[in-house]
Amino acid sequence: MSMAIAVEGMLVVNCSSLRSLGSESSADSRGLGFRVFDSNEYSRWMESARTLRSAQGDLERGDYNRACFKAHQAAEKALKALLWGVGAPTPGHSLPMLLEKVEEVLSIEEPFDVHEACIRLNKLYIATRHPNAWSEGIPEEYYSRSEAEEAIRYAAKVLEWVENAWRRLSNLGRG
Repeated sequence: MSMAIAVEGMLVVNCSSLRSLGSESSADSRGLGFRVFDSNEYSRWMESARTLRSAQGDLERGDYNRACFKAHQAAEKALKALLWGVGAPTPGHSLPMLLEKVEEVLSIEEPFDVHEACIRLNKLYIATRHPNAWSEGIPEEYYSRSEAEEAIRYAAKVLEWVENAWRRLSNLGRG
């Protein structure tokens, strides 16, 4: 039996309902009982994750390293949106670690392609911006159009997964 109560941008859900999101383990087994979902905070972070639009503009201008970095940022903000939205804000920039935290908090497993996207995007956080990440030259010289296109596709996959997970969470208790 699922139970949810909605109050001005907040949704309180019985954690035993989280099992329906894909994992057999229950958040109740960790003593959480209920979890508060904050749709306002989720929306705020997701709006910021629209950095992906800016990455597309960088791609079109030929600023491939910046497009790659912004793709990482969009995925990071989307994962943080989900974590903030479920009351588990998590610091850091490592996409695999943020994804692992989502799995832990929500007792769900991410699809392989989302995990792979996070691993690929994670490599774009520092080297895309800092000349000292390279033995010579500058980051602008090291990224191609195809790498930027790939990064944008990976980020879009993460955003789509986050949006679907949030939608499923928001629908708990409404059935």
